[in-house]
Amino acid sequence: MILFVGLGNPTPDSENNRHNIGFKIIDAINQKFSLSKQKPKFKGLLTTGNIGDKKVYAIKPLTFMNNSGICIRELIEYFKIDSENVIVFHDDLDVDFGKIKTKFGGSSAGHNGIESIDKFIGKDYSRVRIGIGKPNGHLDAAEHVLKDFDEEEKLEIESITKNITSSLAILLDKKLDLFSSTVNNK
Repeated sequence: MILFVGLGNPTPDSENNRHNIGFKIIDAINQKFSLSKQKPKFKGLLTTGNIGDKKVYAIKPLTFMNNSGICIRELIEYFKIDSENVIVFHDDLDVDFGKIKTKFGGSSAGHNGIESIDKFIGKDYSRVRIGIGKPNGHLDAAEHVLKDFDEEEKLEIESITKNITSSLAILLDKKLDLFSSTVNNK
């Protein structure tokens, strides 16, 4: 079993925020692979299904970014999913806009959603970090992550999302480096 987690904030005004890129990835996975209808469970919106020969769960925590770990812990305890089979999609200021990087474990680098997950399930899970770039000008980091993508950025994010979903089989096999290079070179 694999658990995909997309980080974001559940309010309607947050839908197109940079911080909500994880939610967008989960929505794209749900659509491409015809996972079940989203149901409110474990303090999130949960879908299930199969991708290839693997049983997958996908969730968008509704606990707000800073408390994402609460939702994930409840779900993995209930379904007895090993944290090593958790893959989290989230925004990252330290990655160039539109690029992705993957890693297993490691530091949260100040990302509050990742800090919450680390607190509740430990650090032994995989992360797909989607670059949202650094703030420019007068914006600080908090303002930048809560800012909506502009029209040009939305098109680029749609392309990255399509590349992620079309390369998902590589990620399911936990070939993190190959997944990153495949998505970034499409």
